[in-house]
Amino acid sequence: MSSFTPNDMRRGLAKLRWPLRLTWAGMFAEAFVRAVWPLMTVVLLVLAALMLGLQDSVQLEVVWAIAVAAVGAALWALVYALRRFRIPSKAAAVERLDASLPGRPIQAMLDDAAIGGEDEASMAVWRAHKARMAARAAAADPVPANLRLSDRDPYALRYVAVLAFAVAVLFGSVWRVGSVAGMAPSTAGLANGPVWEGWAEPPRYTGRPTLYLNDLPEGALDLPKGTLITLRFYGDVGALTLAETVSGRKTGLPAASDPAQDFAVVQEGAISVEGPGGRTWDVTVRPDAPPQIELLGEPQVAALGEMRLPFGARDDYGVEAGEARVILDLAAVERRYGLRADPDPREQIVVSLPTPIAGNRAAFEENLIEDFSKHPWANLPVKVTLSVLDAAEQQGDTPPQDMILPGRRFFNPAAAALIEMRRDLLWATSNAPRAAQVLRAVSYRPEDVFSGATTALKLKRVIEKLELRTRFGLDNDITDELAEDLWGLALELEEGVLADAQERLRRAQERLQEAMKNGASDEEIAELMDELRRATEEYMQQLQRQQAQDGQQGEDGQQQQGENMQMTQDDLQRMMDRIQELMEEGRMAEAAEALQQLQEMMENMRVTEGQPGQGGKSEGEQAMEGLAETLNEQQGLSDQAFRDLQEQFNPNAQAGENDGNEGRNGGQGRGQSHEGQNGQGEGSGEQQGQTGEGGEEGPGFGKGEEGLAERQQALRDELNRQKGRLPGQGTPEGDAARDALDRAGRAMDEAEQALRNRDLAEAIDNQAQAMEALREGMRSLGEAMAQEQQNQQPGQGQAESDRRADNRDPLGRDQSNSGESSSDGPLNLGQGDGGKRARELLDEIRRRSGETARPDVERDYLNRLLDRF
Repeated sequence: MSSFTPNDMRRGLAKLRWPLRLTWAGMFAEAFVRAVWPLMTVVLLVLAALMLGLQDSVQLEVVWAIAVAAVGAALWALVYALRRFRIPSKAAAVERLDASLPGRPIQAMLDDAAIGGEDEASMAVWRAHKARMAARAAAADPVPANLRLSDRDPYALRYVAVLAFAVAVLFGSVWRVGSVAGMAPSTAGLANGPVWEGWAEPPRYTGRPTLYLNDLPEGALDLPKGTLITLRFYGDVGALTLAETVSGRKTGLPAASDPAQDFAVVQEGAISVEGPGGRTWDVTVRPDAPPQIELLGEPQVAALGEMRLPFGARDDYGVEAGEARVILDLAAVERRYGLRADPDPREQIVVSLPTPIAGNRAAFEENLIEDFSKHPWANLPVKVTLSVLDAAEQQGDTPPQDMILPGRRFFNPAAAALIEMRRDLLWATSNAPRAAQVLRAVSYRPEDVFSGATTALKLKRVIEKLELRTRFGLDNDITDELAEDLWGLALELEEGVLADAQERLRRAQERLQEAMKNGASDEEIAELMDELRRATEEYMQQLQRQQAQDGQQGEDGQQQQGENMQMTQDDLQRMMDRIQELMEEGRMAEAAEALQQLQEMMENMRVTEGQPGQGGKSEGEQAMEGLAETLNEQQGLSDQAFRDLQEQFNPNAQAGENDGNEGRNGGQGRGQSHEGQNGQGEGSGEQQGQTGEGGEEGPGFGKGEEGLAERQQALRDELNRQKGRLPGQGTPEGDAARDALDRAGRAMDEAEQALRNRDLAEAIDNQAQAMEALREGMRSLGEAMAQEQQNQQPGQGQAESDRRADNRDPLGRDQSNSGESSSDGPLNLGQGDGGKRARELLDEIRRRSGETARPDVERDYLNRLLDRF
């Protein structure tokens, strides 16, 4: 058994010298930090404020108050530190180090045996124990200090002070601390002479910072117009004076030695502080230009009378607000019938202009969207003036624009009569007797005018009320009440029972639009989408019943067919599916645009029943119409690919053309071939929702070609669906049509692959082959349909031919998509020689394209035909 001598113990304790010293140092740091952390927090906060120069941006009294509070906090923190700080003893260090070791070996080394000193065996055991403890103590490591202060500083104020000081070191300056000396309220400072302070505060809307004039050297000073100059003189009154020529003040001037000087900069000149330490600045004024506004196009009118007027506004610092003022152009009004009387005084129409909710208002473009259908000036000549205001209350106006105030048009004769009498009554109350007389004439035989007795009874009550009030005097409230009653009756006559279904559809669309704007959840979007589907189905069912009751499938319906879009249930279903898909993908902007298209189409549509012999289309006609639509969409897709190819080699050349196409297409991004074709270019909802994808990425390769490829794939899938419904199976003509569509499908597949490989030139060639195959398929299908009609009994189908006789395109061709070409219409170019007929057709296209009186859409269509052929 080993022996343990006192020398061994001394050597063991010597090995503990550095661990004990380091443990003591940690305990000293721990005690120091725990005692002085409040004082360090106060010092760092004060230094950060001084280095950032906060004392120069507040009043002197505030600086003094904060200084007193800081000194008080520092004294309290110092007392706290003195009371809490204690230098740790060496015994405490030994105790902490010994406590960190198992068995407390240091204490064991210092202990002596209490009993058994005479027993040699007991002492041998005791020495062995102390030897083991010495070996264990020799391996001791210093105990780290516990510098955690979370129990004493639960709000982490020390970290706030450290962060503020770090910010001051990065963005401040130690030289700013010296400015505190000049703020001391001592007589020694005043003995050196008077002092002054000055600030230049530009108008808030300019976004420019406040300038401290004491930091600016003499010389040129550029300030925005309206800048507020504030000067303060300290010391003997009269020692410092002000001389300035920038305020333009002539009267009410304060004394030049007034200790407080405030004025605004309105003109160029000089500002001079005269006296000890004074300075002079030559001020140049940066003028605030008045805002400007201009109209960007003619007003666009929706089917139900809503006006959309595009405009652009700009200002150097941003537009604050704007308004549109509409006044009646009485000199241009055709003064006849009810308008012959002098109009009652009526205030001009004033509506607020929309401005961007967020973002920069220095330059923006918006649309003024309003519905003036109920106003007495609807469909009458007016003068419209747009004006905008900036933050300086400067106003910019457009020249008065002559226009017809857009309003809803009523095509039902009885409804139009009621609206005209309503306008005459609001025009002048002196028209009341005449309006009552005309209304009685309109309702003389109600069974010939009204579809139900309820509407006739309502009109009778309105007439009686009008006659009674006319006898005893009309006031504005009664006139407005009668006008509202007449408006409601006119809507009933124009729309019939469609009004309720249409209102539910409109509310469903508005709720969905608001949900998309406000970032609703997926569940809410799905619920609102289901509501829109139900409202749309109800509206179409009601529209079908209304058409059946009013006989709109007859001659009147055929006259309106060229003016209104035709949609099927499949079209609506695809379009709503596309809207829901866009919303699920988070592409809310495209979804909102597609929803707007759906709303416009629903306002103008006429439902196709699909019932042969009853105003609908036969199976062959539906197939022909679908192929024509597919061909039209393929043409638009090819045009888009061609424009992208042009932009790859000359990006600047297409910029202006794209802007123009976008304006003509109403921002929908359709290809040029979609214009002027009587609504056929609308395509399916799926295609419309994707139209903008291919062009958003701009020229070059990227997501643009991927978007075109997806559209090409969707078009190929649609062709497969149409091919499955193709009639004439088993006939040579029908088989030829199917073969042509097979070739078109293969060409579409190759075009899609070329688009995915970013080979636009190859894709355009394949798309041209697909279009040629589609045309051949349509010709074969038309021949099959003609052969089928010849096999029918005499007279069968004649009614449909008569029904489509007036449904012709700008060249006089039949638009029923039956594949037949008629030569007995307006464009009878003769029979026989094909070359002669082609020349006559080309001459006729040139003649019609040169007629400026024709609509722009039709002339664009004709010009594209000339470019192609």
